[in-house]
Amino acid sequence: MQKFLYILLWPFSQLYGAIMRVRNFGYSYKLLPSRRFNLPVIAVGNLAVGGTGKTPHVEYLLRLLQSYRVATLSRGYKRQSKGFVLADTTCSATTVGDEPFQYYLDFKDVAVAVCEKRVKGIEQLLHLLPKLEVVVLDDAMQHRAVQPSLNIMITDFNRPFYTDHVLPAGRLREPRSGARRADAVIVSKCPPDLDAAQQDRLSELVERYTAPGVPVFFSTFAYGTPQSIGREARLTKQVVLLTGIANAAPLKLYLRQQGYTVLQHLAYPDHHQYTSENLQQLQELLQEPAYAGATVLTTRKDAVKLSDGALKPMTAQLPIFFVPIEVQFLAEQEVFDLFVLQHVQSMVQL
Repeated sequence: MQKFLYILLWPFSQLYGAIMRVRNFGYSYKLLPSRRFNLPVIAVGNLAVGGTGKTPHVEYLLRLLQSYRVATLSRGYKRQSKGFVLADTTCSATTVGDEPFQYYLDFKDVAVAVCEKRVKGIEQLLHLLPKLEVVVLDDAMQHRAVQPSLNIMITDFNRPFYTDHVLPAGRLREPRSGARRADAVIVSKCPPDLDAAQQDRLSELVERYTAPGVPVFFSTFAYGTPQSIGREARLTKQVVLLTGIANAAPLKLYLRQQGYTVLQHLAYPDHHQYTSENLQQLQELLQEPAYAGATVLTTRKDAVKLSDGALKPMTAQLPIFFVPIEVQFLAEQEVFDLFVLQHVQSMVQL
């Protein structure tokens, strides 16, 4: 069935791929306007839609660059506002989007902004924050109206771009040749025990599509101790998993490895905007005998929405914990850090 569907969608993928090639040609040969700025602009993005782990990698960069005056700029996917918005004490996941709101909550020294037009967004940031030193663009690899000074491409170990196909037959937003714009590639969500020989083999596959000399790094997720956002409750091994992310499989695998039993997985679409009805259904589920004493586990991205606005009082009545997540490099973390820091230093000193 899957092969039949691919064959059916293949002509549309060829058409979409051709359109993206023409678009990229226009930007690469300056037939379409593209702006470069006089400060480090680090773009974090990918070729595929959703689920490659961009957010934890953006957070890694924000921690790495904490000695600089940094801003992060996103589109603000699924927010209910328009234009440029600089996050402040009045903002919420509704007004700036779930991931930017997460950055705002977790990085107090970072300016967090959203804007559909990234050129306008950077211009506004520079106007409001004239001493700004670095901008980190979230999910901007296809936003070619901005020329980043450093382009970091993320690809999922479980579905690398070099085995994927252009939409709609696959998940790629543009042909694989887009990888040539990357200044570094990070293979994300790797098994922690991925050995050096396997890393070398995967690097060779990635390097078929990148420019010569582009480094390839490998990262995995490190999960922390669950933290409560609801009522005081004991963390149990019997859990209901609540997610609104593109790919919850790595989290589910981790929970099983840690001895948790997932009694039920309430899986909503990526960037899902939770409602009071969702939490009411969750509360009713927990009252069933089979779920007596169960803990609710969710992600940090979901937690910021569940703790926001009108949902906060309902969340406060439920035994909900979020599982913290951070990026760890399997090898050459110091090399990656130095790669980024030297780039920033070289431009900030200009």
